[in-house]
Amino acid sequence: MLPDYPLLEAFLTGLISGFLVSIPVGPINVTIIHEGGERGFLWGFLIGAGSVLMESVYCALGFAGFSGLFTSNIATAVLQLASFALMSYLGCKYMFAREVKTTSRSAERIEQKLHPHTAFWTGFVRVLGNPGVLLLWVALSALFLSHEWVDPNWTSKSLCISGVAVGGLAWFTLLSYAVSLGKRHLSDKAMLNMSRGAGAMLLVAALALGYKLAILLAHGLKGLSTNGS
Repeated sequence: MLPDYPLLEAFLTGLISGFLVSIPVGPINVTIIHEGGERGFLWGFLIGAGSVLMESVYCALGFAGFSGLFTSNIATAVLQLASFALMSYLGCKYMFAREVKTTSRSAERIEQKLHPHTAFWTGFVRVLGNPGVLLLWVALSALFLSHEWVDPNWTSKSLCISGVAVGGLAWFTLLSYAVSLGKRHLSDKAMLNMSRGAGAMLLVAALALGYKLAILLAHGLKGLSTNGS
């Protein structure tokens, strides 16, 4: 992407991914759409801010789990394949969704125990109770490192995490403003269309990753055949 500016590349990688990952309509977006329209911009913004904090923690955990796994081309290819598979799955999930989920069972159990009473902690707890978010950032952090968009040092990783926070907060700020401006809820159909649009973007990204992975595997097989001869 930006080979001469590795730290800027890491930040932009986080910024773009944080923004795009926040678009698919799930519990946080639904909460902002419903409650932001009733309570105003600040309430919706604080819900988004709480969710962004927890997503940043999950992103950091994802990076922490891949500190020394990129020592061979095989490990890199396996992790890229896993990231491609997950993004394809999520793209299809959102693209062909028939309804918008407002919450999850694990999030409901955590909310019953913690009883968040503020907008910020509502957003934080709803992401905390969604293990799929952690799985997503584990896959994305592996993807970023394997493609060398983020360097395996904590300066680069921290800038990427900061970008994730800025990107996610930018989306939730826009959503909160749009909802509070309209003073009404978006229809279920409109939210479903938003989710499907995000799914389409994830599928396009998955296709691009699949293409790069195919090239990597082709070069690997070519190298094996050359060495064998």
